[in-house]
Parts: sequence; C-alpha cells; structure tokens
Amino acid sequence: MRSYIDFNDGWVFHEGFAGALTTETAPGKSVRLPHTAVELPFSYFDERSYQHQFTYQKTFHAEPSWAGREVTLLFDGAMANSTVYLNGVEIAAHKDGYTPFGARLTGRLRSGVNLVTVVIDGSENPDIPPFGGRIDYLTYAGIYREASLRITAPIWIGHPKIETPDVLARSKTVTVRAEINNLEGKPLSGTLTAAIKDRNGKPVGSVASEIDGKSISLTLSGLDGIELWDIDNPALYTLEMQLETPSGSDWVACPFGFRQVEFTTEGFKLNGKPLKLRGLNRHQSFPYVGYALGRAAQERDADILKHELHLNIVRTSHYPQSKYFLDRCDQIGLLVFEEIPGWQHIGGDAWKAEAVENVRRMVRRDWNHPSIVIWGVRINESQDDHDFYVETNRVAHEMDNTRPTGGVRYITESEMLEDVYTMNDFILGNEELGGNRPRTPLRPQQEVTGLDRIVPYMITEYGGHMYPTKSNDHEQRQAEHVLRHLQVLNAAYGDPQIAGCIGWCAFDYNTHKDFGSGDRICHHGVSDMFREPKFAAYAYASQCEPSEEVILKPVTFWARGERNIGGTLPLMILTNCDEIELRYGSYPGKRIGPDREAFPHLPHPPVVIDRKHFSKDELGLWGMEWLDATIIGYVDGKPAAEVKFVADPIPARLEVIADTDSIGASDPVRVMVRALDQAGNKLPFFPEPVSIAVSGAARLLGPELVPLRAGSTGFWIEATGRGPIGIKVTNDRLGTTAIELTAA
Repeated sequence: MRSYIDFNDGWVFHEGFAGALTTETAPGKSVRLPHTAVELPFSYFDERSYQHQFTYQKTFHAEPSWAGREVTLLFDGAMANSTVYLNGVEIAAHKDGYTPFGARLTGRLRSGVNLVTVVIDGSENPDIPPFGGRIDYLTYAGIYREASLRITAPIWIGHPKIETPDVLARSKTVTVRAEINNLEGKPLSGTLTAAIKDRNGKPVGSVASEIDGKSISLTLSGLDGIELWDIDNPALYTLEMQLETPSGSDWVACPFGFRQVEFTTEGFKLNGKPLKLRGLNRHQSFPYVGYALGRAAQERDADILKHELHLNIVRTSHYPQSKYFLDRCDQIGLLVFEEIPGWQHIGGDAWKAEAVENVRRMVRRDWNHPSIVIWGVRINESQDDHDFYVETNRVAHEMDNTRPTGGVRYITESEMLEDVYTMNDFILGNEELGGNRPRTPLRPQQEVTGLDRIVPYMITEYGGHMYPTKSNDHEQRQAEHVLRHLQVLNAAYGDPQIAGCIGWCAFDYNTHKDFGSGDRICHHGVSDMFREPKFAAYAYASQCEPSEEVILKPVTFWARGERNIGGTLPLMILTNCDEIELRYGSYPGKRIGPDREAFPHLPHPPVVIDRKHFSKDELGLWGMEWLDATIIGYVDGKPAAEVKFVADPIPARLEVIADTDSIGASDPVRVMVRALDQAGNKLPFFPEPVSIAVSGAARLLGPELVPLRAGSTGFWIEATGRGPIGIKVTNDRLGTTAIELTAA
C-alpha cells in the first residue's frame, strides 16, 4: 500500500555549489524544510543577496521494505532551477519555482547510506518565467516548500481528474480519469475501484473496472442526497481509489466538491445563483523568511482573507501558491483565481514553451480544488501575443474543460482569447487615463474591451500603486485610501455586467528596488506584512452580514491634529450596523445612518459624519479642548458593538496575542504585539522597540529586537519539537508581557 515519509528534517545547507557536494557530505548549517536560502531584513536590503546558487544535502538509509517498490522523492516547491543528484548522479531537474516535482529513486538506491544533493539557483534566469524583465515582487531562493518520499507498488495510480458534470440535477454523477503508472513495464492487469465518501466517512457510491491500459475512466452515477459545495457550506467529499494488480496494491484519496461555476455577461454564478465576487490579491511572502513558511501559516492566510476580511475570492498573484493554502480555501469556502507565473514580460520561444508547461503543471496539480473557479493563462499585464495565448488557452481547456480561462491585462482593447475578460483597471487616481472626466472608479466594459458586444468581465486589480498607504500614514491619507476601495466596490456592485472585483492587494510585500517606496516594500496592502489590518481592510470586512460578524471601525485615531484642517470631519465609520450613535463629552448623542446616497450599491455603506450633523455650538468639539467619545453600532434597534476613544491617550499596556495557543511539532505561528492606550486602542505613533525572547520547543524567525510600526509589530515562531513554549515581549516603558503555547 502507498505511504509517504516526511523528508523535511536533517538537511545540511551550503552557500554556493561545488561539484564535490554531489558525492561527499560537508559541514554546513543544519536546517529543516521549508527553508529560505537567505533571511532578509524587514526593509532596505540588497535583493541580489539570494540571486546565486545554494546547495542542500541529506543522507538517509534505504529501507529493506522498499525493495521491489517505486520510491520517489517529492518536492512541493523550490526556487528555482533545481537539480537533484543521488550519490553523485543527476536524476531530476525542474525550472519552475512554483509547482511540485519528483525525483525517481527506484533502481538507484544503494545499500547503506545514500546522499541526495539538491542545487537550486536563485538567479533571475531570463529563460525561466517569471524572469527576463523587471518584476514587482521577490521570488527569494531555497527549498521553500515541503518534501516527502512516496513509496508505492510498481504499478500505481496517477493524480486523478475528478469532474461533477451535472451538479444541478437531483441525481448526480462523478466522472474520474486516472493514469496507471507502470514505469517498469510489468504485465498490466488488475482492478481499479473508486468509492466516494461524504465528510463523515459515509459511503455515497462506488464502481470498479478492470484496467487494460495506461489510463482509465470511471463513472459513478445515480448519486442522491449530495450537498453542493459553496461559500457558505463548503461540503467536501473524498474519492478513494484502490488498485489491485499482481504487482501489489495502491490507494489514493482526493478531496473534491460538487459545484458549478459560470462567468456570464450578467455576472458570476455559483451553482446557478448570482454571486458578486469581492476579493483581494495575495502574495505568498512573509517578513524575513520570504516564501518559506509552512502549512499552518498558509492556512492562516486563507482564514484571514475569509473570516477577518470577509472576502469570497482571492487571486494568487502571480503564480500557483501552496497546496495547503488551496486546501484551506476548499475547506472554508474561499474562491480562487489561480494564474501562471509572470509579470508583464514575455520571453523568447523557449521561455514561452516553459510558460505553456507552467499551465500544464498548474492545472494538473490543482484540477480537483472546488475553490478554484478560473485559470489565469496569460502573463499578468503583458502585451498581446496571439499564438502564445492561443496555445495557453488550448492547453488549459484540453486539460480541464470545467473551468473558464482568464487573462489579466491592463491595456485596453486587448485581444480576447480567454473565456473571461479580466482587467486591471487603475483609472481611479490616474489623471492620464481619466482625461477630463469626473472621478471615475471603473471604466465601462466596452470602453476597456473595445468590443461591439458585452462579454464575461471581471476586475482583477485596482488601487495598489495608485495610492500606496503605510500603516503609520496620517489619518487623512488613510481615509482617502479607504474611500478609493469603497468607490470601486460600490461601482462593481452597481454594474451587473461585472462579475466582481479583486483589489490590489491583501498584504504589503517586499519587492525590488525598482518598485515600492524605496525601502523594498510595496505598501499596497489593506494590511501590513504581518497581516495587521489598516483602515482599508474594514472596507471589505464591513460588507459581511452582521450575523457573521458585527463590524464597527471608525476611520480615525481620534486626535485633533491628524487632518490638514484639524479635527476628524468628515468622519467615516466602516460598519454593517443599521445605524450608529456618536456620543462625545457632555453633548447629547447623535444617531446617524449609512450614506446610501454616495454608496447606493454597497451591501453596507459607511456612515459618514460631517459638519452638517452638528449645530454651531456642537462644533465646539473641534475647538481647543479635545473630548472623549463613544461610538455605538445598532442592529435591529439594539446595541451590537461599541468603540471608545479617550481625549488623552497614553501608553497603558503591551498586548501580545498568538493566533493559537496550540500548534504542531514543526508548525509556525504568528504572534502580534500592540501598544494600547487606556481604552484598549492601538497607539498608532508609538515607535519604541520591543525585545522578543522565545524559550522551550520553538525558535524565533527574524530579529529579537524590533520597532513598533504604527503601534504594532508581529513575528512568527516555529516549533522545534513537542512541549511548552514561552514567549516574553518587553518594552522599556510598558514592561514585559508573557504568553505560553504548547507544541504537540
């Protein structure tokens, strides 16, 4: 029967590469995968520091039980241009930094100690997508995803393709196409059985067939009582396949869901029901360690997008992302737009051929994820290239005809070869694009496409570099940042021809010197690199229903001098409450409802408080004396949330919160640190450093002494075994706050 062996421990890491490392072990740094070749500072670094070769070595013994079996070393991802050696012999090579690859060990293992050596090259090789031009993100270097050994019978099941062709019918069908791998050419006979189980392990249906070739197709029909997968009820089923041959048994299990997706001229439909898509783009990078954070961190990002920002879609800009991230999207009901690696640049013929292979690898790896609703088969923001994009679309459709293709562009009147016209519309704030027209959140579809007809259409970026906003920018800029996101959301909700909009972007990210703010950071996110929300994050979060979470976020630091003219007006309150009440000083409270005049299409417009809401005497609030304030949100006439501001904020305590207090024996976990005032609000301009001490079964990722940025900072720790973990964070003024976790 098939088995997988964790292959992440016991690696020795070397800077550079020498040929002797393929045959002999050498002293180096002991590391566990996932691993980044170079830990970068938070900002102001030389990105060339990782753009060269690195070497990983690992010794292991071949088990006697492996005799007569297929043994393959699997890598989920390595950046980039990887070459694998076994006992001095090259056995595999892989150029793509974002998809998995395997190195077959069968017939090459020797008794006693075996040495596997992996050479990776972090150089921006112009022959490999996304390289060859400037790119607005870092790719880092290293074996940054997990590795394992797969042990199977000599004849085994390839990654099956599962389809659910009639999900809206009462009685449903599943079709399965599976490859039968037989690399040793053994006589091919036997039986393949496919069985479906629901989330509780209850059998739903099964079918069996004799195998007679390298691939086989099975159909399970007449399936009743099936739950559909959707964003509110992400019902997952499991396909279990059992292969019995004279050479042994194999078994594989694949989660999937019953769901139907449609991009139409009247918007997006999930299972036949209209759904306006509301999302953000995600880079998979983190401070210090780049791409190299494991399963728990990948899953946590999906949870933040779904449950804290309350999105229903994410775009994996600009490359396939971790299988753990996608698995979590399946589990929680977060839709995904996945695309191939690239950023604006298209290379020569060999480069294009590699990009076409990227389509194949991406689709093959991820074709069973119900969360993925569209394949991105165009290099992000590239110019038209007819033959190239005819081929990328052909390959995607040939491999998977259950999902549409999209091609993200920012040029107008671009040739439409995909099923959905996906557009980065940066007109808001771009005077050159806007011309003499009034402020315009989104352009009309046909102005963008240049077509004489309406087509399926989705906005895939907006905001971002048009108005980068730091967490510690002054309040007036942050309020404008919020406004721009709200205006695009409102425009998208108001246009039934737009499937939805995916803003740029969820999290700040490190980038090259040619981009960002000179500090090697693109401050484009609605959250910072530690996933700490800026005000604009609540533009998205507030669009959920109060039954899911009550959102009440005033866009203010409640300080008299944070606006150019003083005061806090107009005061925008991001909320899904029916109305709010503002109380300040001894003045009577004011009840104010959402601004549906300015934002008529949003599910939940913000409340906007302006001078018109105050008498002349009440405007004394903005005089020389600053007053305490309370804002209360009401739902169905009852108080549902409350925010208090003090007129004289001072540092009161240091808050230290981990995402969870129990983690796996090698998991990473994020810890957030915040300086709070006496009302529990974050102090946005408290810049003092904190020192971090980690003890027990974990190690700190990143430096031990860090400043607070906008009143907060974050860090990740990684478990190094099982047992208690102690974390102490100290500030000279606020003292020490300690928390305890457990790695089990």
